Amino acid sequence: MDTSSKENIQLFCKSSVQPVGRPSFKTEYSSSKEKQECCGKLKVFLGALSFVYFAKALAEGYLKSTITQIERRFDIPSSLVGVIDGSFEIGNLLVITFVSYFGAKLHRPKIIGTGCLIMGVGTLLIALPQFFMQQYRYEKYSPFSNSTLSLSPCLLESDSQLPLSVIEKPQSKRNDECEMDASSSMWVYVFLGNLLRGIGETPIQPLGIAYLDDFASEDNSAFYIDFLPSLKNLFGNPLYLLYLCASTVQFNSLFGMVTYKPKYIEQQYGQSSSKANFVIGLINIPAVALGIFSGGIVMKKFRISVYGAAKLYLGSSVLGYLLFLSLFALGCENSDVAGITVSYQGTKPVSYHERALFSDCNSRCKCSETKWEPMCGENGITYASACLAGCQTSTRSGKTLIFYNCTCVGIAASKSGNSSGMVGRCQKDNGCPKMFLYFLVISVITSYTLSLGGIPGYILLLRCIKPQLKSFALGIYTLAVRVLAGIPAPVYFGILIDTSCLKWGFKRCGSRGSCRLYDSNAFRHIYLGLTVMLGTVSIFLSIAVLFTLKKNCVSKHRSFRTKTEGTMVSTRIRKENCTTSDHLLQPSCWPGKETQL
Repeated sequence: MDTSSKENIQLFCKSSVQPVGRPSFKTEYSSSKEKQECCGKLKVFLGALSFVYFAKALAEGYLKSTITQIERRFDIPSSLVGVIDGSFEIGNLLVITFVSYFGAKLHRPKIIGTGCLIMGVGTLLIALPQFFMQQYRYEKYSPFSNSTLSLSPCLLESDSQLPLSVIEKPQSKRNDECEMDASSSMWVYVFLGNLLRGIGETPIQPLGIAYLDDFASEDNSAFYIDFLPSLKNLFGNPLYLLYLCASTVQFNSLFGMVTYKPKYIEQQYGQSSSKANFVIGLINIPAVALGIFSGGIVMKKFRISVYGAAKLYLGSSVLGYLLFLSLFALGCENSDVAGITVSYQGTKPVSYHERALFSDCNSRCKCSETKWEPMCGENGITYASACLAGCQTSTRSGKTLIFYNCTCVGIAASKSGNSSGMVGRCQKDNGCPKMFLYFLVISVITSYTLSLGGIPGYILLLRCIKPQLKSFALGIYTLAVRVLAGIPAPVYFGILIDTSCLKWGFKRCGSRGSCRLYDSNAFRHIYLGLTVMLGTVSIFLSIAVLFTLKKNCVSKHRSFRTKTEGTMVSTRIRKENCTTSDHLLQPSCWPGKETQL
């Protein structure tokens, strides 16, 4: 039995005491049986770890896809949503150093199993607000569903029949609502649940990968006593340090892009939240999985070296971000919203100010400028509410709500009579669906191309350090990515995206809520510009990684070549000296020379 087999058996099975002497048939049989059981346990561990990765990715992908729903459900800005999204990385940060430092000394499968249980508890905590909060009523005009009821959104000051969505409520009732609004900060449960998910996920990546790749024996446990000298060893490795910087910057780009991709699709192309999440789950996620799998196949089939892995990692990044640049040309113009992007007469542009939502056509109506209950007029212009559109009557039939005699719609349509409208936003121009299709195609190709360098990058990370430092190096790598990319990227992406907001929503107490409408052009340039800028920086750092690796390879080759040539020269000198001495000591004619050894 070779050494590696003995180490594997020692790792996965309890060592049995064997008598000293010649091994018997029974001993060999039990060793063979023990080895088969160990291999079976390894396969079970690999299958369980694969399932954990699948469940982790599924939960994380689902939470990413509900970013806009969380923003609307709790009526919070994008910057706070970024903090909630970054709580996963905060949880990682709290325990990653402890796990990566002491993980190799403890029972790693048990630690991973405990982490999975914590992740499950965190996921249940995230779902808890759904069972305690009231029914979701975002962008809904009124709670009435009687088909025979006729309401008047635009009512005069002296009108006695005022709906609840228009009149000013009594001060006592507003105070009660404010107290209820302040006490219902249920987004904290989502924050804490995501924090627990981050804590539970911590041991899966560094311990799981190192466990399969390293199979560290018990002799390595003394190495981890593995901390300040080991840390100095890692950061003294220029290749590891450059790759760490390149990955951190690239993950800043990827985390920000993935977090706000559903919001970008909704705001840029006028798609619904359900459709945005559906296309991401149906197209983008399989493309990423296929790219990672293809990268592993290429590495195995062509037996690519570490230097080749670095080139493949760099090439996928360059090609992916070049494709991403083309998305700047695939944008849609702003929706026509009266008083925000166009005037009430339908002309462009319009300068937004505090009273821009009010005009002569709705001056007789008692409207609230903070309400966002969009209505689409038959002229193709969206109005912030039916009241601001000057609509006099409305009828509901099932889920369809139609407004009639809308004075502002009639003015913009240049008609002498009044016009109608329906609840909801108007669709964007006819060219936007085609742009959305092009966006999906390029997005899929970009996702596949960028993920193609995932496995080569990991191979580069594992091969540029000492074998006994793998677990610790992966832990430091994960820590750096979480702290410097996972936590800040969603926050500063959200803050900058909020600067492109045109219409803010307001809570019951009057405080600012979530953004209802964004400037499409500003949103596109901020979202894509940040992603490409960070990607470009990571490309330059990856080039530095490639040159450093090449320099190390050349220096090692030269050192090996110098040693080889020195050995050959010394051998030749010794041979010549030996030949010269033989020539001096022996006669020129040596009978039987050809047959002598």
